[in-house]
Amino acid sequence: MPLTPPFLRPHDRVAIVSTARKVSADEVAAAVEILRGWQLEVVLGESTAAVHHQFAGSDEVRRRDLQQQLDAPDIRAILCARGGYGTTRIIDELDFSGFAQRPKWVAGFSDITALNCHLLSLGYESIHGVMPFIFNQPGGEEALESLRQALFGESQPYTVPAHPLNRPGTAQGELVGGNLTLLQNLTGTASDCPTAGRILFLEDVAEYLMNIDRMMVHLDRTGKLRNLAGLLVGHFTDSQDNAVPFGQTAYEIIAAYANKYNFPVAYGFPVGHEPQNMALICGRRAQLTVTSQGAELRYC
Repeated sequence: MPLTPPFLRPHDRVAIVSTARKVSADEVAAAVEILRGWQLEVVLGESTAAVHHQFAGSDEVRRRDLQQQLDAPDIRAILCARGGYGTTRIIDELDFSGFAQRPKWVAGFSDITALNCHLLSLGYESIHGVMPFIFNQPGGEEALESLRQALFGESQPYTVPAHPLNRPGTAQGELVGGNLTLLQNLTGTASDCPTAGRILFLEDVAEYLMNIDRMMVHLDRTGKLRNLAGLLVGHFTDSQDNAVPFGQTAYEIIAAYANKYNFPVAYGFPVGHEPQNMALICGRRAQLTVTSQGAELRYC
């Protein structure tokens, strides 16, 4: 069972780093004020002010910054400022031996799926949740509160309305997942995570429907779907199509592969690239219940 880092308490120190795309000073400043409102002390990593083309500094700057926060004994959580692209470029150069002596929470989503999965492969829980650059986005108040609850050990169950593609049932298992593109790209790497007996959650943004199908084919062919305990399908925001339509929505594509198996499935789960991006604890054992009235996810 993955190890749970200590939950935060008032006056703990947390760090903001950017392992992928660059972030603006205004975005960081807004997040700092919110975190201070949670009675936390905030440390800004050097990557939050660094720029190298689209990245938050060079690979070395981003790696060094994250390594420093992983090792720092007084840092109790690391919040990844934003996604984009770049985390997989540095992940193999990180040393987690210091982190293993003093585990701490790491939180983020999108490109940070790589870090969430890597930590789970090493045996640690982490948080898939909203990131500092959009802490103050309109409509995101509930998602931000769910992140605070996860960090402080106050997580609540989630309920979602019924969806016509849902498959009823009850499942228990550890949560694993995140961005579909990243999950597909991690297959066969040191950051790959087994899915058998687990509840998988998926989301993505601005992907062509054909690519979503291609990635689902890959997950299915590599056995990632075969022995799932359950499946949560989140936001597939701004999906694109070719001049000749693919002929299925993102949810219909996913259903075509999920329906080959018998695990419960809940569509429309509030996770992904939209304001309602509720925090999920990767590696935490949970129970998924899907009925004709809707779905509920609660930690065991």
